[in-house]
Amino acid sequence: METGSGKTLTSFKTAQLATKLPYIDKVLFVVDRKDLDYQTMKEYDRFQKGAANGNTSTKILQEQLEDPDCRIIVTTIQKLDVLIKKNKKHDIYNKHVVLIFDECHRSQFGEMHNRIIKAFKKYYIFGFTGTPIFAVNAPSGGNPILKTTEQAFGDRLHTYTIVDAINEGNVLPFRIDFVDTMKIKDGIEDKKVIAIDRQKALEAPERIRDIVSYVLDHFDQKTKRNTHYSHKGRRVAGFNSIFATSRIPMAMKYYMEFKKQTKERNYPLNIALIYSYNPNEGEDDILEDVSFDTDKLDKTSRDFLEDAINDYNKMFKTNYNTSSSEFENYYKDVSMRVKNREIDILIVVDMFLTGFDATTLNTLWVDKNLRQHGLIQAFSRTNRILNSVKTYGNIVCFRDLKDEVDKAIALFGDKDAKSIVLLKTYQEYYNGYEEKGKYYPGYKEMIDGLTTAYPLGRPIIGEKDQKDFIRRFGAILKLKNILTSFDDFQGNEILSQREFQDYQSLYLDLYQEYRKQKDTDKEDINDDIVFEIELVKQIEVNIDYILMMVEKYRKSNCKDKSILVDVNKAIGSSMQLRNKKEFIEKFIDTVNVNTDVERDWTSFVKAQMEADLEEIIKTEGLKPEETRTFISNSFRDGVLKTTGMDIDNILPPMSRFGGKRANKKRIVIDKLTEFFEKYFDLV
Repeated sequence: METGSGKTLTSFKTAQLATKLPYIDKVLFVVDRKDLDYQTMKEYDRFQKGAANGNTSTKILQEQLEDPDCRIIVTTIQKLDVLIKKNKKHDIYNKHVVLIFDECHRSQFGEMHNRIIKAFKKYYIFGFTGTPIFAVNAPSGGNPILKTTEQAFGDRLHTYTIVDAINEGNVLPFRIDFVDTMKIKDGIEDKKVIAIDRQKALEAPERIRDIVSYVLDHFDQKTKRNTHYSHKGRRVAGFNSIFATSRIPMAMKYYMEFKKQTKERNYPLNIALIYSYNPNEGEDDILEDVSFDTDKLDKTSRDFLEDAINDYNKMFKTNYNTSSSEFENYYKDVSMRVKNREIDILIVVDMFLTGFDATTLNTLWVDKNLRQHGLIQAFSRTNRILNSVKTYGNIVCFRDLKDEVDKAIALFGDKDAKSIVLLKTYQEYYNGYEEKGKYYPGYKEMIDGLTTAYPLGRPIIGEKDQKDFIRRFGAILKLKNILTSFDDFQGNEILSQREFQDYQSLYLDLYQEYRKQKDTDKEDINDDIVFEIELVKQIEVNIDYILMMVEKYRKSNCKDKSILVDVNKAIGSSMQLRNKKEFIEKFIDTVNVNTDVERDWTSFVKAQMEADLEEIIKTEGLKPEETRTFISNSFRDGVLKTTGMDIDNILPPMSRFGGKRANKKRIVIDKLTEFFEKYFDLV
């Protein structure tokens, strides 16, 4: 099953069904990495609280195997292997046991696998993987009769390819940039000389400097840093990324160069580094399993990692180190912070390139040779679905992986997979393309159709035309969201910024009108039309842009009224600023040639905000200190939490009976929500 297609859910349902069979005594869900042990338990708990029993040691695993109430047990293959080594004879070996292996393409191909299937006498084995090992991508060494997935687990029961997953909307396609960073000198023919020259060139400081510069130049564009959305109760900007390097020395060099250039540019990013000992590290091309072993790292690598973790500790106020007891906790903390969008760039060698899911992660920077299942696994870190703004996984390759990409997609998809798995070219999106006998208009044709059918300045009258405009502009928003990641699109937008804002303002007028008609909070507010509001939000202007325009107006001695027209249009095109229009205009009325726009705006907002909040506190009899703390925390988190005890704690004393308290709570929530929406993005 393709990565991201629901293997955990499928495996859980398999485990559940197996426990209902009267002749099945135990179901073991076996994973091959410590982080997946923890991750799988959380996933199982999502499906059914307490359905599975996790274990933290081999001793606990043994107790669970002997406990008849523990029907489903999640464990690592390492713990199971230790148990089998220590317990040559155990009752469990003669019972009917279902063994479900997650990501069965990895460490099950070895002596541990052999010991497990020899120990259990009455077992039923299932393997799930997004990237199976076929004969063509099997490693050269090892046991010749235990090289492929079918050799280890038997015939395939079901196949669900990356093409199926993309077509059914379970994962996203990829957009790949190939950035040429190295040229071999002309006239060199000797293969050994070329190899030496190539390795030297790959690690050259100038190349690393240029790649880091490229990443920082394109970081906002690739990760859509101007997009804001709510994620896990926090308001965050854009997506995050992983930078994959070939070896530990390269990872160290990149970390130092990122620190250097971000400081020089005054461009603060949260950058983290993680690696551990891997005996097969190098240009092996296929991702190996990595341990949490830091003791075997050479002194230079260990000391550097210690320093990088100290940087991390300062950044997040944590206290990790490279000791065997703390490094695994560091790994888990990094994992959590990537998922929470707190880390912008995570520099890795092999870690986090397999078996790790973070919906906020949309970009993989690659300076590493990848192929076959390793390539698909690494690329698939970026294509988890999050929202309508994230429409693909970004891959930026600093090595020539074009042939390997084609081979991997064909191996794990089919001969036509490339057209599904990879995004189209810029020219196709801009000028249109035909696929399987169907024509898809490009951006240029869609804009021409919009301006012809609905010229600016002419009202759109009638439901039929309004719905047609909504569909047309929504399709343009979706296409523009893809095109903005192409460098070629800059300067070829056709519509000016003001014209696009006018169309977007009209789009939002219709959105608000239809919402009133339907009296609903859903964005799909009509059976046959959908408003792409998330896409509107990600290209809207912010208050900094408005203040820049106000400063421009001040510098004209407050005489250039056309600037105020631009301000008005910009506000009208913004979901966030529309409800602040009157407030912003009130400030503009105070502007004169002596105004310090930034300073006076801050003072104006604070004074108005305090006055409005004081009025709500006084009118509703709220607890002043608790209310101010609640609002302050809401602005910090980017969301007003209306559930839990926070709201209850700011209400005045009141009986919980008779409905008065519930009514008061609703009124307070409405007023504070209006207050929050008015001032959020202004403070």
